[in-house]
Amino acid sequence: MESYIAALVSALWLGILTSISPCPLASNIAAISFVSKKVGSPSRVLLAGLLYMSGRALAYLMVALVVVSGLSSVPAIANFLQQHMNAIIGPLLILVALVLIEIIPLPAIGSGIGTGFQKRMEKFGVFGALLLGAVFALAFCPVSAALYFGSLIPLALQHQSAFGIPLVYGIGTALPVAASAFVLAFAANRISGAFNALTVAEKWMRRLTALIFAIVGVYYFFVFTI
Repeated sequence: MESYIAALVSALWLGILTSISPCPLASNIAAISFVSKKVGSPSRVLLAGLLYMSGRALAYLMVALVVVSGLSSVPAIANFLQQHMNAIIGPLLILVALVLIEIIPLPAIGSGIGTGFQKRMEKFGVFGALLLGAVFALAFCPVSAALYFGSLIPLALQHQSAFGIPLVYGIGTALPVAASAFVLAFAANRISGAFNALTVAEKWMRRLTALIFAIVGVYYFFVFTI
């Protein structure tokens, strides 16, 4: 039980770190800003932010459900993961740590999604933010892809949690978005300062996470692999 609670806390941390990484954070603010110009009042801007946040969280949850449930439902794969998951996690965490500190570069996925798609969402008004959030969530940047596929999915597989751990991760990704929407709705003149502060905080949080991943990865490697 304690290990599962620790996994939930880790998932929440990974979600927050994913959301404030430079690429997702920039797309979050850009998308909410774009939608807010079309909806007017601060309350509707906040609603747009909440819908956008929900779209992102649901997209992450659905992908995790499909991947974790799919892998766990195949007996051969499930047996392999049960026997070798700990051995796999060590090297995987080390690789993720190297990605987080940008020693190993990864290409962005879906980077072509931009203002063209946003404009097509205009006709849905404030509710277009829900779909916008879901689509932008799938436009993985290197850091978000490493955190999601290299850390969250293995964590969910290790604990056989196709719903709980991904759900908490989705909540984690939503929290900074909700804060950004609130600032944009009620203190738009401070959004630049908030963005800069989050960018600085993210850099140190990412480095701390990379250090923890590297230490845990080395431990798992020597205990379960060698």
